[in-house]
Amino acid sequence: MRLLKQLVAVAAVAFVGGQAIAAAEGNDLLTLLLGLSTAVVAVLVYRWVVGRTERRSVTELARSGAGARITRGALIGFAMFAAVIVNIAFVGDYDINGLGSVTGAVALLGFMAAAAVTEELLFRGVLFRITEERTGTWIALLLTGVVFGLMHLLNPDASLWGAVAIAVEAGFMLAACYAATRNLWVPIGLHFGWNFAAGGIFSVVVSGNGESEGLLDTSMSGPALVTGGGFGPEGSLYTVAAGVALTVVFMWLAHRRGHIVPRPRKAAGTEPVPATVS
Repeated sequence: MRLLKQLVAVAAVAFVGGQAIAAAEGNDLLTLLLGLSTAVVAVLVYRWVVGRTERRSVTELARSGAGARITRGALIGFAMFAAVIVNIAFVGDYDINGLGSVTGAVALLGFMAAAAVTEELLFRGVLFRITEERTGTWIALLLTGVVFGLMHLLNPDASLWGAVAIAVEAGFMLAACYAATRNLWVPIGLHFGWNFAAGGIFSVVVSGNGESEGLLDTSMSGPALVTGGGFGPEGSLYTVAAGVALTVVFMWLAHRRGHIVPRPRKAAGTEPVPATVS
């Protein structure tokens, strides 16, 4: 029941916030404010519902060090996406035509903040964390990563390959990031840095959601396996390779720090010991 209660509570905030942001389309400042508000309310609701249903301190969203952890994650996400764009540009399939839209980037800042926070709370904070208790880290990573990829099939220009790519490069990677750090701030920052770099700076299609109006006026052309086609660079083989590499690094860190939860044995009769926050 706690899984259902937590999912419903956070999903309700995501839905209401998403509807409000959609209604504010065209008003960039209002979109920014609504996006940031949705992110803040989602964090507060997650803390409340998890603390109430599990009767514990919500250490995965501890206030201490939150800013530094978000920043660290955002830098990783930005660097990862910038590396992908550099590789696509190197083969001549990405061009910068000039400056784009500052106000468009401002709106995307709010939109991406809301998306990063609500998705990480739902998929890593609730689904992965609780599934991991029952199945262990590796199975939870696989299951929740696949679900995360499948959810992206609902996007306007989605494709089966795009969903597979998202499952591997984002679903697995972000779960591995949580396993390595045992807090939600780093994956939230990583998710935000990645998405905002894509839409808010490099102005490319994000997860099949259409063209973005960011800081740069850009264009892409070339083979879909390089550019990602209509799904955007997240469908590029470069991105999948980068996501796999980071997943390996995060899981190595999780193993080194003793954060891997083994698959429970039926005869053991004990719950897995949760890892400490680092």
